[in-house]
Amino acid sequence: MLLVLVLAGVFRTGPSTDDAPGQEPRAALPEPGPSAPAPRTASASPGPAAVETDAGVPPIAEAAPGTAPARHPVDLEKLRALLPDNLYWEMGVPTKDPEVLRKRDEEGRRWNELYGKVQSNTASEQEIHQYYEHRRKVSEDSIAFASAVLEQYGTQLPEQEQGLYALSIRMHRTRLEELPGQIEAALARKSAQDQRREAWRGGGGGN
Repeated sequence: MLLVLVLAGVFRTGPSTDDAPGQEPRAALPEPGPSAPAPRTASASPGPAAVETDAGVPPIAEAAPGTAPARHPVDLEKLRALLPDNLYWEMGVPTKDPEVLRKRDEEGRRWNELYGKVQSNTASEQEIHQYYEHRRKVSEDSIAFASAVLEQYGTQLPEQEQGLYALSIRMHRTRLEELPGQIEAALARKSAQDQRREAWRGGGGGN
């Protein structure tokens, strides 16, 4: 039986209102079955899964050493054909390629730094919109991926795993609903900060 763990945070994707400042949450990603390229032995049976990363959907459990072979029903190559532009393939699909891992780490740091600027009210208006557009893309792609897994393979998955994919969908829908308010709040904070800065300069504070 698959054991899949999902954390409440989500991809480097984007923080919710209770995320820690300066750090973006991560969302869980499925790992490949034997029919798709995988960093582990494809025939091994699944064990405890990894925690969340950018794609924001429950992982297909990794192989547990020393167990009997088992085949997971999810075919990632089929999903790639259905969702070729999904961020999962860029940021979430399992790999041991050091260059890919390096680029993912750099990308994660870049979004974390931008999130820090948004939180500290030092981001430009353009950067604020860029950051939250990234958040929107992450959640939309996470919903699309999880929905495709359930549509294509839901009846073949353990009940617990089905529930985790459904939970991921609900979580990201909530985050999409929260985005307009978060954008408005970030822009309002920036405007207030700019006004305070101008008032300070006008009062001779910049001399």
